[in-house]
Amino acid sequence: PRFGHTRPARRRSSRRGSLGHTARQDDMAGLMQSAAAFWNHPAGPKTIFFWAPTMKWGITAANIKDFSRPPELLSVPQQAAVATTGLIWMKYSLDITPKNYNLMSVNAVMAATGLYQLYRKMKHDQEVAAVAKAAK
Repeated sequence: PRFGHTRPARRRSSRRGSLGHTARQDDMAGLMQSAAAFWNHPAGPKTIFFWAPTMKWGITAANIKDFSRPPELLSVPQQAAVATTGLIWMKYSLDITPKNYNLMSVNAVMAATGLYQLYRKMKHDQEVAAVAKAAK
C-alpha cells in the first residue's frame, strides 16, 4: 500500500430476519411502524392534544430562563399560579383518555419550575429579613 494501512474489507451481514430481511431492513420497518403509530395516535400530532402541550413548553422555557432573574423581582402570585396549574394539569393528563404524556411532562416541569422560583423568593425574603433584624 502506497499511502498507509489498508483496512480489511467490510463484511456485509448475511444474518436474515424473520421474513428473509436483513437486520437493517427489520430495524427500518420497526421505525416506520413506530412513526406511523405516533402519527396516528389519538394524542398525536394531528390533534390539539399534541400541539397544546407542545406550545406550553414555551411558557416553561420562559420560566426556566427566569432562573437567572434576581429573586426580588419574582412574583409570588404568578409563580404560585404556575406551580398550581402544573400540579392540577399533571394529574388531569393521566385521568383523561387517551393518556397524554406530553401534557403530563410539560406540567411536571412547569410545577417544578414554579416551586423552585417560590423557594428562591422565600429564601431571598428570609435573608433580607435576617439582615434587617441584624442591623437593628
